[in-house]
Amino acid sequence: MQLDISSGLLSTARYLSSPNCDERPDPQDISLIVVHNISLPPNQFGGDGIDQLFTNRLDPNEHPYYRDIHELRVSSHLLIRRDGELVQYVPFHLRAWHAGESSYGGRSRCNDFSIGIELEGADDIPYEDVQYERLNEVIDALCESYPGITTEHITGHCDISPGRKTDPGLAFDWQRINRVTG
Repeated sequence: MQLDISSGLLSTARYLSSPNCDERPDPQDISLIVVHNISLPPNQFGGDGIDQLFTNRLDPNEHPYYRDIHELRVSSHLLIRRDGELVQYVPFHLRAWHAGESSYGGRSRCNDFSIGIELEGADDIPYEDVQYERLNEVIDALCESYPGITTEHITGHCDISPGRKTDPGLAFDWQRINRVTG
């Protein structure tokens, strides 16, 4: 797996550009990985709802759940699907809109300095082995390419937005990823 620093893209990922991103306040300050989960519709896997959400094309008539979220303007840098496919929506050097109101290590606005990685899943459904394999490959590539990222600075959305977010959930096995603390 190769990461091109100039483009901010992974060679093994399908790139689907999201308009929901902007410049980072300090492009040199990329120092955190935030692990999320997502499934659209909830607890259903394999459809194109995630792609549609992150590219502002979610049809509110396609599923009742979509009526409440179709106007959201959110994104993540990367999605790891249940079968291991990687989909990149935002180049890593840009700011994706994944964390919302958040704080890590005494710093607020985690989108400014983090990379958001979504796993296709749900809080209480076990993740696939291949998802952990891909996540570890991505972590290795990010740590190699961005010196501010270390395995000590990998966290869950639930940890940076406690009380507001629960992902990646109890089904996520932190022991299976390249992380020093957890």
